[in-house]
Amino acid sequence: MYNGEKLNAQAFIDEQIAQIKAQVGSDNVILGLSGGVDSSVTAMLIHKAVGRQLHCIFVDHGLLRKNEFEDVLKHYEGMGLNIKGVRAADRFFAACKGITDPELKRKAIGKTFIDVFDEEAHKVENAKWLAQGTIWPDIAESHSDKGTIKSHHNVGGLPEEMHLGLVEPLKYLYKYEVREVGAAIGLDPHLLGRHPFPGPGLGVRCLGELTPEKIAILQEADAIWITALRKSGWYDKIWQAGAIFVPVQTTGIKDGRRTYDNVIALRAVNSIDAVTAQVVHLPWELLDEVQHDIIANVKGVNRVVFDISSKPQATIEWE
Repeated sequence: MYNGEKLNAQAFIDEQIAQIKAQVGSDNVILGLSGGVDSSVTAMLIHKAVGRQLHCIFVDHGLLRKNEFEDVLKHYEGMGLNIKGVRAADRFFAACKGITDPELKRKAIGKTFIDVFDEEAHKVENAKWLAQGTIWPDIAESHSDKGTIKSHHNVGGLPEEMHLGLVEPLKYLYKYEVREVGAAIGLDPHLLGRHPFPGPGLGVRCLGELTPEKIAILQEADAIWITALRKSGWYDKIWQAGAIFVPVQTTGIKDGRRTYDNVIALRAVNSIDAVTAQVVHLPWELLDEVQHDIIANVKGVNRVVFDISSKPQATIEWE
């Protein structure tokens, strides 16, 4: 909890607006919007504090969900924010080429992310601050007493020398507290209800080396999974869900022929603060429908499994 006490959302908003005004002054701020709750609440707080001094940038790193780049840009049109879309997928795939270690992948994605923003910052006059939607579990997992559990996009991939100062108004909040702040500040309920999505995107849900081909398969499978959860009414009962690409080939049969294709794992957990998480007990009929749709419609997949692991011992993301 914020300052060890129960959060007063409106008091927090007023406090952060005052602090951001004092920190930023007349400088401009660059913020990476992802369409997720953390970055959206961060954007609204900073917008309330400094208005048009905030310049939002949405980077397509090639690791987003299906059609997410276009959908997010469209969704922010009516929010009064300065937002620019930057397509940079080729740079991210090039930076991750040949990398299979999860920590190195996260750091490569994080470094490229910062590099892109550093370039964009030079296009905005008087831009001296980089805002991030870092929350407390991100910091806790990246700097635990027992060493790094995993580097987070907002904290683990930062280069030693940055050209921008940091503005992180949510860094001492848990996810449920961020949602309370978002509701109090008037964030669109559709955005407020979105599941958490990692900064490195599908990069931490695609095991092994990242390639456009593997990500395309994962995007299709993930879209089927999320659509089914929404249609069945389960999406809003789940804290976080997603599909994982497992580059393990198994034998199968498709159209009467032998196949040797990849595995897709489905993940659905409930949590309060991301520190612990429990698997959601979904109806077998729903899982059976989803596995059938994925195998029938996604080329390169012939097996679907459901992850029943809790956190701890397993993390929510696979990498």
